Amino acid sequence: MVKEKFDYEKFKKDALEGLKSGKGMSGPDNVLLPLFKDFLEGALDGELDTHLKDSEDSNRRNGHNRKTIKTDHGSFELETPRDRNGDFEPELIRKRQTVIGEAFENRILSLYAKGLSYIDIQGHLLDLYGMDVSVGKLSAITDKVIPLIQQWQGRRLEVVYPIIWLDAMHFKVRENGKVTSKAVYIILGYTMEGQKDLLGMYISESESARFWLNVLTDLQNRGVKDILIACMDNLKGFTEAVEAIFPQADIQLCIIHQIRNSFKYIAWKDRKEFNQELKLVYQASNLSEAEWAMDQFEENWKQKYPLVIKSWRNNWHYLTRFFDYSSHLRKIMYTTNIIEGFNKQIRRVTKRKGAFSNDMALMKILYLAQQQITKGWSAKPPNWGLIKQELTIKYGERCTWE
Repeated sequence: MVKEKFDYEKFKKDALEGLKSGKGMSGPDNVLLPLFKDFLEGALDGELDTHLKDSEDSNRRNGHNRKTIKTDHGSFELETPRDRNGDFEPELIRKRQTVIGEAFENRILSLYAKGLSYIDIQGHLLDLYGMDVSVGKLSAITDKVIPLIQQWQGRRLEVVYPIIWLDAMHFKVRENGKVTSKAVYIILGYTMEGQKDLLGMYISESESARFWLNVLTDLQNRGVKDILIACMDNLKGFTEAVEAIFPQADIQLCIIHQIRNSFKYIAWKDRKEFNQELKLVYQASNLSEAEWAMDQFEENWKQKYPLVIKSWRNNWHYLTRFFDYSSHLRKIMYTTNIIEGFNKQIRRVTKRKGAFSNDMALMKILYLAQQQITKGWSAKPPNWGLIKQELTIKYGERCTWE
């Protein structure tokens, strides 16, 4: 059955008569609905044409279905095209979707969350749907997430987090006509039930112990009474900031970061031997064995690399806290790999961006990206039952704050 061609002259005549009779351009008597209906049906036909063109078999059109579509401006019957194979999945209006408006905005937010610029989204909508949506309109749509961001930033947190990781990422932001570097502070942790949780993301001028103190204070104000283990990089003053707000927390500096920083000073010809001896330190079975290995390591390298040895000695207390725990816990606490994995996913989204127009533009994409990332956070870490038992025995009542 051939779809009847839209009669624009009749539409204009009916619309004018409707307006004269008191009908409006919104609500159930919206005079523009026939035009909107024709546009959507044309866009869906265009999607099906693309689908059939990409099909490898003899798939072809197979008539239309009808369904009632509800919008902010009224309801109407929409004819949606079908294909013979039944595998056509339209993007503009999904098969079971009966409400549009908000759903279309969600589509734009989804594209923005994947790292597409406003210009990219504009071109995507124009190519796929023939819709020319202005950059201002796209910006206004993404601005609708700002109240959600503020709500997320202020939400109540768990009373106790057995393990948290703290790290910072850096992004370019335009400010006062100049491009500056901004630090985004990220806190990720596990709840007592083994659920991964993104506690917060904070934007600052630069990475500093003073701002970390503000971040930790905010966590406390949002309900966190205790942190059992805090894992982090060795920023100057960082450990002091944690101990000031959560004085009972056991602090573990990232071994991997310490090794990377050490290798900055090691000559290429020494790296293999240096690394083999260093492994005897951090792969030791217990603290006593690690201390013995460290003594031997120092004896062998202190003359040639005194700064490296000094760094390991100065940080020794915080680098070796993981020896107090079982192998199950050691695997997840002696590095910041977990939070670096999250950072890597964020980078996949933001890598297309040059410099963000302002802090809120950066926060919008970070918020939308984390929504997509955290959807997949359901599995507990391996052996969490044993880990929880170990923590409960070691920390007692601190695991069950009232």
